[in-house]
Amino acid sequence: MISGMIRAATVDDIAEIRAMIRELAEYERAAEQARATEEQLREALFGEHPAAYALIAEDDATGQVVGYALWFPRFSTWTGTRGMHLEDLYVRPPARGGGHGKALLASLAAVCRQNGYERFEWWVLAWNEPTIDFYKSLGVELLDEWTVCRLSGEPLRELAARAPAIGGR
Repeated sequence: MISGMIRAATVDDIAEIRAMIRELAEYERAAEQARATEEQLREALFGEHPAAYALIAEDDATGQVVGYALWFPRFSTWTGTRGMHLEDLYVRPPARGGGHGKALLASLAAVCRQNGYERFEWWVLAWNEPTIDFYKSLGVELLDEWTVCRLSGEPLRELAARAPAIGGR
């Protein structure tokens, strides 16, 4: 059993989650891209139709929030089943090495098993060797043959402007 207090996030955690998102973005050298507001996170996590879910890691001794994991369901046409996409996994630097990351991942794996999810997937930056080594130590398979594609900003708007009408809606 992995130690550490892991619990479902509550609406009272929104400010702390937003702060950790910004910390993660700074670590990933992309602070300017972390624009989510507390209101957006509140709606995404606790609105009528949640877009995502979060777990919180707390320090056993102090009860302080030391990390979080934010995920959402996905669907595989190949397996015909749902899976989990981990959007963020973050443990604050002073708490790293204390088992919180493993506890969060183990808890998410348990959520997968409870829900019949066959896949648990996420991305990691290629330069983030300490994190890659951590994932490898858990038996994670790195899928090097896939490339992430992203369409956003002006290219997204331009392509959308060329779309034909969608029938049946």
